[in-house]
Amino acid sequence: MQMKFREDINALRAIAVVSVVLFHFNHDWLPGGFAGVDVFFVISGFLMTMIIVKGLEKESFSILSFYKARVRRIIPALAVLCFVLMFLGLFLLSPIDYLNLGKHSAASLTFLSNIVYWTESNYFNPSSNEKWLLHTWSLSVEWQFYLIYPVALVLLRKFLTLNQLKVVIAISTILALLLSILVTMKSSSAAYFLLPTRAWQMLAGGLVFLYPVNLKANTKGPIQLIGLLLIVTSFFIFTSATPWPGYASLLPIIGACLVLVSNNGESLLVNNKITHALGKWSYSIYLWHWPIVVAGYYFELGEFWWAIGIPLSVVLGATSFKFIESKTLKDYRLEGLKFVLRPLPFAAFCAFIGVSIFYTSGFLFRLAPSEQILVKSAIEAKDDWGYPKPNLEINSLQIRFIRGNTDKNILVMGASHIEQLYPFVKNLDNQFNIYFLTRGGCLVVPSMKSPKWECDNLQNYKKLIEKVQFQKIVTSFYNFDSYLPTQSEKRDREIKIRIKEYDEFLFYIKNKTSQVILILGEPKGIEFDPTVALRKNLANTISVESARKNYSIHLAALKELKQIEEVKIFDPISNLCGKEKCKTRDKGNGFFYRDDNHMRPWYSIKYNTYLSSIFIE
Repeated sequence: MQMKFREDINALRAIAVVSVVLFHFNHDWLPGGFAGVDVFFVISGFLMTMIIVKGLEKESFSILSFYKARVRRIIPALAVLCFVLMFLGLFLLSPIDYLNLGKHSAASLTFLSNIVYWTESNYFNPSSNEKWLLHTWSLSVEWQFYLIYPVALVLLRKFLTLNQLKVVIAISTILALLLSILVTMKSSSAAYFLLPTRAWQMLAGGLVFLYPVNLKANTKGPIQLIGLLLIVTSFFIFTSATPWPGYASLLPIIGACLVLVSNNGESLLVNNKITHALGKWSYSIYLWHWPIVVAGYYFELGEFWWAIGIPLSVVLGATSFKFIESKTLKDYRLEGLKFVLRPLPFAAFCAFIGVSIFYTSGFLFRLAPSEQILVKSAIEAKDDWGYPKPNLEINSLQIRFIRGNTDKNILVMGASHIEQLYPFVKNLDNQFNIYFLTRGGCLVVPSMKSPKWECDNLQNYKKLIEKVQFQKIVTSFYNFDSYLPTQSEKRDREIKIRIKEYDEFLFYIKNKTSQVILILGEPKGIEFDPTVALRKNLANTISVESARKNYSIHLAALKELKQIEEVKIFDPISNLCGKEKCKTRDKGNGFFYRDDNHMRPWYSIKYNTYLSSIFIE
């Protein structure tokens, strides 16, 4: 006997998909709209727990039947989306973008995309707007949950009563929540993408089914309203800078659970034509909206692309629901092709195409030999980074140590723009022992906070300097303007604070060493980014004037520093560029950078020789 259709659950789906779509088309409209995915997880957990536990109660639950139902529900629409994108991408995307689409299609169809995206970048990173299937990370998390959850419950049921099983699930939910909070504080990207830190959200939905609350008729409406208000509030008070999921996601999760507890399908808030339609189409709308968002960025369709993109997302979602989700091969009289077109074979076929695209570098063979060389360089550049794991720990600080020929020491400290010097320094015949103390995306001043991770490894530099005597200290000014407020008054105030703190930093290290060296920013820009340069057919140079403009805030702040006297300053732009132009690549070695502002190891070794005097007496 199937569960009676619940309009409240359907409305939750509608609210969730609308929030995610609005957030993706414009973050300012609904800064916490990404929490809609958390609502989807609660719904999934509720429904899956109901299906499994009811089956266990009747001793009729079949894991195979459960998997088959999930395959029919999820895979057809997803496989068609991937197939369409790969087909269109063959004609519309550059080879390196097509290569990534192939990789991500295969990852999505094998439900590993959350792990792949976790290894690539933060969900809210601007580069995420170039990933056509980024949104499938949530489907991968759900599918991984679907694979593990029924097996775990069936095995536990062999040893436990149903009441004991309920208690185990409740305890597991609490432990998984604590894990999520802990991991979110340590690595928000891992917490965002991976199943162990998302499982509690689905388990929370399961608890609503396992521990039902019988509400009086006159309390259902208020409870439902409170739940909806909690969900909607989370869309406005949280932003992409909020560590997520962690404890912050309790707000939409509790809200979704309250709506489920209320079990009120009569309210006009949830039972109306709009929520009914959007809820039915929600899965397909979710699938199609993100590639439409990416198309706007990729093809530079303008700031008002949303006016076309949002209605198009709904239309394609409705179309997908009607002709794919709601149909079978029998409806199209294609049963004779079932060995190819049934969900799993078709998904496997599409995944195979994706793998082929990836391993042929975006079907690179279709290009002229000269173009192939440049594309290969771009592909190699993307993951070309020469900074090893820490090999020394001092006072809990993680250090990359290079042993020299004497007992003299140099401290090299900063963010990734100091890290990129490592291959050059390692390649020298060092007289000094070199200590690299770094943290990507950070600055030494305590007021600068990275939304991605803690900056303690760099900002606690005194713990190293008090322990080791350094003859020279080399540092960077690159990240001085990172993560500044967008509002002008707050921005100006923050700049003044950073100038004061950087002066204090310089005063401290000048009193701890014989020489302080400050390295300014190297030339940067989209012309250096191999992927973007190929996509837009950009020039292989930028003007020195353009390179300088990127550092206007730095140069203004530099003039305000009181402790800059007696600090030796190196200017990369003066040394890496000609009189008027900065090159981005050459015929022999290809692209100089791995992205728009980080050097590849070979380039660092070859062109940072102007810094040799720092390391050689």
